Amino acid sequence: MDFFVLNGASTVTVQHAIYGTDASSSWELWAQPEACNCDKWTKVGNTVFTTSATLQTAAFTVNISGKVKFEIRKTSGGLARLNLDDFSVADYGIAPPTSNNINLALGNPSGATTDLNYPNNYLLEKPQYVVGYNRDEGKPNWVSWHVDISDRDSSDRQNDFRNDTSLPAGWYQVLGTSYQGSGFDRGHNCPSADRTSTVENNSATFLMTNMMPQAPDNNQGPWASLENYTRTFLPDNEVYIVCGSYGIGGTGSNGGVTRTIDGGRITVPNRTWKVIVILPVGDNDVSRISTTTRVIAIDMPNTNGIRNTDWGTYRTSVDAIEAATGYDLLSSLPVDVQAAIESKVDAGPTN
Repeated sequence: MDFFVLNGASTVTVQHAIYGTDASSSWELWAQPEACNCDKWTKVGNTVFTTSATLQTAAFTVNISGKVKFEIRKTSGGLARLNLDDFSVADYGIAPPTSNNINLALGNPSGATTDLNYPNNYLLEKPQYVVGYNRDEGKPNWVSWHVDISDRDSSDRQNDFRNDTSLPAGWYQVLGTSYQGSGFDRGHNCPSADRTSTVENNSATFLMTNMMPQAPDNNQGPWASLENYTRTFLPDNEVYIVCGSYGIGGTGSNGGVTRTIDGGRITVPNRTWKVIVILPVGDNDVSRISTTTRVIAIDMPNTNGIRNTDWGTYRTSVDAIEAATGYDLLSSLPVDVQAAIESKVDAGPTN
Protein backbone atom coordinates (compact mmCIF):
# COMPACT_ATOMS: atom_id res chain seq x y z
CA MET A 1 0.00 0.00 0.00
CA ASP A 2 1.56 3.30 -1.12
CA PHE A 3 -0.85 5.54 0.77
CA PHE A 4 -2.12 6.07 4.31
CA VAL A 5 -5.66 5.21 5.39
CA LEU A 6 -6.87 8.53 6.77
CA ASN A 7 -9.17 7.46 9.61
CA GLY A 8 -6.98 4.88 11.29
CA ALA A 9 -8.07 1.26 11.65
CA SER A 10 -9.89 -0.81 14.22
CA THR A 11 -9.99 -4.03 12.21
CA VAL A 12 -8.84 -5.31 8.83
CA THR A 13 -10.41 -8.24 6.98
CA VAL A 14 -8.90 -9.91 3.93
CA GLN A 15 -10.43 -12.51 1.63
CA HIS A 16 -7.76 -15.02 0.62
CA ALA A 17 -7.37 -18.26 -1.33
CA ILE A 18 -4.73 -20.16 -3.24
CA TYR A 19 -4.49 -19.09 -6.89
CA GLY A 20 -5.79 -21.73 -9.28
CA THR A 21 -3.95 -24.99 -8.69
CA ASP A 22 -0.95 -23.37 -6.99
CA ALA A 23 0.38 -24.76 -3.71
CA SER A 24 -0.50 -23.45 -0.25
CA SER A 25 1.22 -20.37 1.16
CA SER A 26 1.45 -18.42 4.38
CA TRP A 27 1.35 -14.64 4.72
CA GLU A 28 1.26 -11.86 7.28
CA LEU A 29 -0.30 -8.40 7.65
CA TRP A 30 2.06 -5.57 8.64
CA ALA A 31 1.16 -1.98 9.57
CA GLN A 32 3.04 1.34 9.59
CA PRO A 33 1.45 4.30 11.46
CA GLU A 34 2.25 7.71 10.00
CA ALA A 35 2.84 8.98 13.55
CA CYS A 36 6.04 6.96 13.85
CA ASN A 37 7.59 9.15 11.10
CA CYS A 38 9.87 6.26 10.20
CA ASP A 39 10.14 3.14 8.09
CA LYS A 40 9.26 0.79 10.95
CA TRP A 41 6.61 -1.85 10.24
CA THR A 42 4.79 -3.91 12.88
CA LYS A 43 3.24 -7.33 12.37
CA VAL A 44 -0.51 -7.45 13.07
CA GLY A 45 -2.10 -10.63 14.42
CA ASN A 46 -1.11 -14.16 13.48
CA THR A 47 0.51 -15.64 10.40
CA VAL A 48 -2.23 -16.89 8.05
CA PHE A 49 -1.97 -20.19 6.18
CA THR A 50 -3.87 -20.23 2.88
CA THR A 51 -4.73 -23.81 1.90
CA SER A 52 -8.07 -23.56 0.08
CA ALA A 53 -9.02 -22.49 -3.44
CA THR A 54 -12.24 -21.07 -1.95
CA LEU A 55 -12.02 -17.54 -0.58
CA GLN A 56 -11.74 -17.48 3.22
CA THR A 57 -11.76 -14.47 5.56
CA ALA A 58 -8.83 -13.51 7.78
CA ALA A 59 -9.69 -10.93 10.45
CA PHE A 60 -7.10 -8.75 12.21
CA THR A 61 -7.52 -6.47 15.23
CA VAL A 62 -5.43 -3.32 14.57
CA ASN A 63 -6.61 -0.46 16.85
CA ILE A 64 -4.40 2.30 15.41
CA SER A 65 -6.00 5.72 15.79
CA GLY A 66 -4.01 7.81 13.30
CA LYS A 67 -3.16 7.48 9.62
CA VAL A 68 -1.82 4.04 8.81
CA LYS A 69 -0.81 1.97 5.81
CA PHE A 70 -0.53 -1.77 5.39
CA GLU A 71 1.36 -4.38 3.49
CA ILE A 72 0.96 -8.11 3.04
CA ARG A 73 4.11 -10.20 3.25
CA LYS A 74 4.15 -13.71 1.82
CA THR A 75 6.20 -15.92 4.16
CA SER A 76 6.15 -19.38 2.56
CA GLY A 77 5.08 -21.23 -0.56
CA GLY A 78 7.83 -20.20 -2.94
CA LEU A 79 6.45 -19.22 -6.34
CA ALA A 80 2.90 -20.26 -5.41
CA ARG A 81 0.53 -17.34 -5.86
CA LEU A 82 -2.17 -15.98 -3.56
CA ASN A 83 -5.63 -14.85 -4.56
CA LEU A 84 -6.34 -11.79 -2.37
CA ASP A 85 -9.65 -9.96 -2.51
CA ASP A 86 -11.78 -7.48 -0.55
CA PHE A 87 -9.10 -5.89 1.64
CA SER A 88 -11.41 -4.05 4.05
CA VAL A 89 -10.45 -1.55 6.76
CA ALA A 90 -12.89 -0.49 9.50
CA ASP A 91 -12.17 3.05 10.76
CA TYR A 92 -10.65 3.42 14.19
CA GLY A 93 -13.39 3.50 16.84
CA ILE A 94 -15.77 1.34 14.83
CA ALA A 95 -16.14 -1.87 16.78
CA PRO A 96 -16.18 -5.25 15.05
CA PRO A 97 -19.48 -7.13 14.91
CA THR A 98 -20.81 -7.78 18.42
CA SER A 99 -23.65 -9.79 19.82
CA ASN A 100 -25.61 -10.24 23.03
CA ASN A 101 -25.80 -13.95 22.27
CA ILE A 102 -24.01 -15.75 25.12
CA ASN A 103 -22.81 -18.36 22.63
CA LEU A 104 -20.59 -15.66 21.08
CA ALA A 105 -19.43 -14.12 24.37
CA LEU A 106 -15.75 -14.95 23.82
CA GLY A 107 -15.59 -13.33 20.39
CA ASN A 108 -16.42 -13.63 16.70
CA PRO A 109 -13.40 -15.58 15.34
CA SER A 110 -13.58 -14.39 11.72
CA GLY A 111 -15.57 -11.18 12.06
CA ALA A 112 -18.49 -12.97 10.38
CA THR A 113 -21.38 -10.71 9.48
CA THR A 114 -24.92 -10.90 8.07
CA ASP A 115 -23.73 -9.15 4.91
CA LEU A 116 -24.66 -10.91 1.66
CA ASN A 117 -21.43 -9.60 0.15
CA TYR A 118 -19.54 -12.08 2.36
CA PRO A 119 -21.25 -15.41 1.70
CA ASN A 120 -18.24 -17.40 2.86
CA ASN A 121 -18.09 -15.60 6.21
CA TYR A 122 -21.80 -15.30 6.96
CA LEU A 123 -23.12 -15.01 10.51
CA LEU A 124 -25.98 -17.29 11.56
CA GLU A 125 -27.13 -16.59 15.12
CA LYS A 126 -29.37 -19.14 16.77
CA PRO A 127 -30.43 -19.44 20.41
CA GLN A 128 -28.54 -22.73 20.65
CA TYR A 129 -25.26 -21.78 18.92
CA VAL A 130 -23.69 -19.29 16.49
CA VAL A 131 -22.26 -20.23 13.08
CA GLY A 132 -19.69 -18.57 10.85
CA TYR A 133 -21.05 -20.18 7.67
CA ASN A 134 -19.33 -20.77 4.34
CA ARG A 135 -21.85 -20.91 1.49
CA ASP A 136 -19.43 -22.13 -1.15
CA GLU A 137 -18.12 -24.93 1.08
CA GLY A 138 -21.60 -25.91 2.32
CA LYS A 139 -20.45 -26.12 5.94
CA PRO A 140 -19.45 -23.93 8.88
CA ASN A 141 -16.06 -22.30 9.12
CA TRP A 142 -16.70 -22.41 12.88
CA VAL A 143 -19.47 -22.83 15.45
CA SER A 144 -19.48 -21.26 18.92
CA TRP A 145 -21.63 -22.16 21.92
CA HIS A 146 -21.91 -22.13 25.72
CA VAL A 147 -23.05 -25.07 27.83
CA ASP A 148 -24.05 -25.38 31.48
CA ILE A 149 -26.27 -27.75 33.41
CA SER A 150 -29.42 -25.88 32.32
CA ASP A 151 -28.75 -27.07 28.75
CA ARG A 152 -28.99 -30.70 29.84
CA ASP A 153 -32.19 -32.59 30.64
CA SER A 154 -34.10 -35.62 29.39
CA SER A 155 -35.12 -34.67 25.85
CA ASP A 156 -34.40 -37.43 23.36
CA ARG A 157 -32.02 -37.17 20.43
CA GLN A 158 -34.24 -36.02 17.55
CA ASN A 159 -32.16 -37.23 14.56
CA ASP A 160 -34.11 -34.86 12.30
CA PHE A 161 -31.23 -33.92 10.00
CA ARG A 162 -32.56 -31.26 7.64
CA ASN A 163 -31.82 -28.20 5.52
CA ASP A 164 -31.62 -24.78 7.18
CA THR A 165 -34.37 -22.61 5.70
CA SER A 166 -32.98 -19.50 7.44
CA LEU A 167 -30.20 -19.20 4.85
CA PRO A 168 -30.54 -16.23 2.47
CA ALA A 169 -32.82 -16.68 -0.52
CA GLY A 170 -31.13 -18.35 -3.47
CA TRP A 171 -28.40 -20.08 -1.44
CA TYR A 172 -28.02 -23.82 -1.77
CA GLN A 173 -29.41 -25.59 1.30
CA VAL A 174 -27.55 -28.77 2.20
CA LEU A 175 -30.09 -31.55 2.74
CA GLY A 176 -30.22 -34.21 5.40
CA THR A 177 -29.55 -36.73 2.62
CA SER A 178 -26.67 -34.83 1.00
CA TYR A 179 -23.95 -36.94 2.69
CA GLN A 180 -25.56 -40.25 1.68
CA GLY A 181 -23.04 -42.73 0.26
CA SER A 182 -20.16 -40.28 0.71
CA GLY A 183 -18.29 -42.27 3.37
CA PHE A 184 -18.52 -39.32 5.78
CA ASP A 185 -20.68 -38.76 8.84
CA ARG A 186 -22.94 -35.76 9.23
CA GLY A 187 -20.63 -34.50 11.98
CA HIS A 188 -22.14 -32.14 14.53
CA ASN A 189 -20.17 -29.06 15.49
CA CYS A 190 -22.45 -28.20 18.43
CA PRO A 191 -23.36 -31.73 19.61
CA SER A 192 -26.85 -33.03 20.18
CA ALA A 193 -26.03 -34.05 23.77
CA ASP A 194 -25.12 -30.44 24.67
CA ARG A 195 -28.73 -29.44 23.95
CA THR A 196 -31.14 -31.84 25.67
CA SER A 197 -33.10 -29.29 27.73
CA THR A 198 -35.99 -29.23 25.23
CA VAL A 199 -37.01 -31.00 22.04
CA GLU A 200 -36.68 -27.69 20.17
CA ASN A 201 -33.12 -27.10 21.36
CA ASN A 202 -32.04 -30.62 20.50
CA SER A 203 -33.69 -30.46 17.10
CA ALA A 204 -31.78 -27.25 16.29
CA THR A 205 -28.48 -29.15 16.45
CA PHE A 206 -29.59 -31.27 13.47
CA LEU A 207 -29.70 -28.37 11.02
CA MET A 208 -27.17 -29.07 8.27
CA THR A 209 -25.58 -25.65 8.79
CA ASN A 210 -24.23 -27.21 12.04
CA MET A 211 -22.67 -30.18 10.18
CA MET A 212 -19.31 -30.93 8.61
CA PRO A 213 -18.26 -34.02 6.60
CA GLN A 214 -16.43 -35.98 9.26
CA ALA A 215 -14.57 -39.27 8.86
CA PRO A 216 -16.50 -41.86 10.90
CA ASP A 217 -13.42 -42.84 12.93
CA ASN A 218 -12.87 -39.16 13.80
CA ASN A 219 -16.50 -38.38 14.62
CA GLN A 220 -17.24 -41.60 16.52
CA GLY A 221 -13.80 -41.94 18.07
CA PRO A 222 -11.66 -39.23 19.72
CA TRP A 223 -14.05 -36.41 18.73
CA ALA A 224 -16.96 -38.11 20.52
CA SER A 225 -14.76 -38.91 23.51
CA LEU A 226 -13.79 -35.25 23.81
CA GLU A 227 -17.46 -34.21 23.63
CA ASN A 228 -18.29 -36.62 26.45
CA TYR A 229 -15.32 -35.44 28.51
CA THR A 230 -16.40 -31.82 28.13
CA ARG A 231 -19.78 -32.58 29.72
CA THR A 232 -18.12 -34.12 32.78
CA PHE A 233 -17.31 -30.58 33.96
CA LEU A 234 -21.01 -29.98 34.60
CA PRO A 235 -22.75 -29.05 36.90
CA ASP A 236 -20.05 -27.26 38.90
CA ASN A 237 -18.60 -25.56 35.82
CA GLU A 238 -19.76 -23.91 32.64
CA VAL A 239 -17.97 -24.32 29.34
CA TYR A 240 -17.43 -22.17 26.26
CA ILE A 241 -16.63 -24.04 23.06
CA VAL A 242 -15.73 -23.01 19.53
CA CYS A 243 -14.86 -25.56 16.87
CA GLY A 244 -14.61 -25.97 13.15
CA SER A 245 -12.62 -27.43 10.30
CA TYR A 246 -10.10 -26.32 7.69
CA GLY A 247 -8.12 -27.51 4.70
CA ILE A 248 -9.44 -29.65 1.86
CA GLY A 249 -9.48 -33.43 1.55
CA GLY A 250 -10.39 -36.07 4.13
CA THR A 251 -10.42 -39.86 4.12
CA GLY A 252 -13.75 -41.47 4.92
CA SER A 253 -15.02 -45.05 5.05
CA ASN A 254 -14.92 -45.35 1.23
CA GLY A 255 -11.12 -44.97 1.26
CA GLY A 256 -8.95 -42.51 -0.61
CA VAL A 257 -8.86 -38.75 -0.19
CA THR A 258 -12.16 -37.01 -0.98
CA ARG A 259 -12.17 -33.26 -1.60
CA THR A 260 -15.89 -32.62 -2.09
CA ILE A 261 -19.23 -34.41 -1.83
CA ASP A 262 -22.80 -33.69 -2.96
CA GLY A 263 -21.76 -32.91 -6.52
CA GLY A 264 -19.04 -30.49 -5.38
CA ARG A 265 -21.38 -28.44 -3.19
CA ILE A 266 -19.80 -29.50 0.12
CA THR A 267 -16.06 -29.30 0.86
CA VAL A 268 -14.54 -32.14 2.85
CA PRO A 269 -12.07 -30.67 5.37
CA ASN A 270 -8.61 -32.03 6.05
CA ARG A 271 -8.60 -31.14 9.78
CA THR A 272 -11.13 -30.66 12.59
CA TRP A 273 -10.37 -28.42 15.57
CA LYS A 274 -11.90 -27.38 18.88
CA VAL A 275 -11.16 -24.92 21.70
CA ILE A 276 -12.75 -25.43 25.14
CA VAL A 277 -12.69 -22.89 27.98
CA ILE A 278 -13.73 -24.15 31.43
CA LEU A 279 -14.67 -21.97 34.40
CA PRO A 280 -16.70 -22.35 37.60
CA VAL A 281 -20.36 -21.39 37.42
CA GLY A 282 -20.83 -17.66 37.97
CA ASP A 283 -21.63 -14.31 36.37
CA ASN A 284 -19.65 -11.90 34.17
CA ASP A 285 -17.84 -14.79 32.56
CA VAL A 286 -15.42 -12.87 30.35
CA SER A 287 -14.08 -10.93 33.33
CA ARG A 288 -13.60 -14.17 35.29
CA ILE A 289 -11.38 -15.84 32.70
CA SER A 290 -7.77 -15.43 33.78
CA THR A 291 -4.28 -16.51 32.83
CA THR A 292 -4.81 -19.70 34.90
CA THR A 293 -8.14 -20.73 33.33
CA ARG A 294 -7.98 -24.19 31.79
CA VAL A 295 -8.21 -24.13 28.00
CA ILE A 296 -8.14 -27.26 25.84
CA ALA A 297 -7.23 -26.91 22.16
CA ILE A 298 -7.45 -29.89 19.79
CA ASP A 299 -6.54 -30.31 16.10
CA MET A 300 -7.38 -33.73 14.60
CA PRO A 301 -6.88 -35.23 11.12
CA ASN A 302 -10.18 -35.87 9.32
CA THR A 303 -9.33 -39.44 8.49
CA ASN A 304 -10.32 -42.98 9.29
CA GLY A 305 -8.00 -45.14 11.35
CA ILE A 306 -8.03 -42.95 14.48
CA ARG A 307 -11.15 -44.35 16.18
CA ASN A 308 -9.28 -45.80 19.18
CA THR A 309 -6.87 -42.89 19.61
CA ASP A 310 -7.01 -40.86 22.84
CA TRP A 311 -8.21 -37.34 22.03
CA GLY A 312 -5.34 -36.01 24.14
CA THR A 313 -2.96 -37.12 21.39
CA TYR A 314 -4.17 -34.15 19.34
CA ARG A 315 -3.69 -31.41 21.92
CA THR A 316 -2.20 -28.20 20.60
CA SER A 317 -2.32 -24.48 21.43
CA VAL A 318 -4.94 -21.89 20.50
CA ASP A 319 -2.11 -19.95 18.86
CA ALA A 320 -1.43 -22.90 16.55
CA ILE A 321 -5.09 -23.16 15.53
CA GLU A 322 -5.17 -19.42 14.86
CA ALA A 323 -2.09 -19.76 12.67
CA ALA A 324 -3.69 -22.62 10.72
CA THR A 325 -7.07 -20.95 10.22
CA GLY A 326 -6.38 -17.20 10.24
CA TYR A 327 -9.03 -16.69 12.95
CA ASP A 328 -8.76 -14.55 16.07
CA LEU A 329 -10.07 -16.84 18.80
CA LEU A 330 -11.12 -15.68 22.29
CA SER A 331 -10.85 -12.11 21.04
CA SER A 332 -13.19 -10.73 23.73
CA LEU A 333 -10.65 -11.49 26.43
CA PRO A 334 -8.04 -8.96 27.56
CA VAL A 335 -4.91 -9.10 25.43
CA ASP A 336 -2.68 -10.21 28.32
CA VAL A 337 -5.05 -13.07 29.16
CA GLN A 338 -5.18 -14.13 25.52
CA ALA A 339 -1.39 -14.13 25.30
CA ALA A 340 -1.08 -16.37 28.36
CA ILE A 341 -3.77 -18.97 27.72
CA GLU A 342 -3.49 -19.16 23.93
CA SER A 343 0.18 -20.13 23.97
CA LYS A 344 -0.25 -23.08 26.36
CA VAL A 345 -0.82 -26.71 25.45
CA ASP A 346 -3.18 -28.32 27.95
CA ALA A 347 -1.59 -30.98 30.14
CA GLY A 348 -4.65 -31.93 32.19
CA PRO A 349 -6.38 -35.32 32.41
CA THR A 350 -8.31 -36.79 29.46
CA ASN A 351 -11.02 -38.61 31.43
